[in-house]
Amino acid sequence: MTIASAASGFTTLLAPLLLCLSGCAAAPVQEMSDARQAIGAARAAGAEERAPEQLKAASDLLTAAEQALLGYRYREARMQAEKALREAQAALEAANVARQN
Repeated sequence: MTIASAASGFTTLLAPLLLCLSGCAAAPVQEMSDARQAIGAARAAGAEERAPEQLKAASDLLTAAEQALLGYRYREARMQAEKALREAQAALEAANVARQN
């Protein structure tokens, strides 16, 4: 085995690992945006009146995600934003159900 072929093999193994690490360490911009949009949709559907606890939980989780983002704790920010999204989706669903009844 030559040095060139060993280096090529090492690079082939290392590249996917580096891509994963760089992706994992990136700021969760899309997750934050998704959570904000879901909270806005829940508000527009009347969740402030029909599902206030769930909407507040979603807003609180988004605030926690924003604080984590400011502290460069991207993994925590991503997890909080994803939880905020799920809570906002639940608030939207609850508001829609309450509106239909």
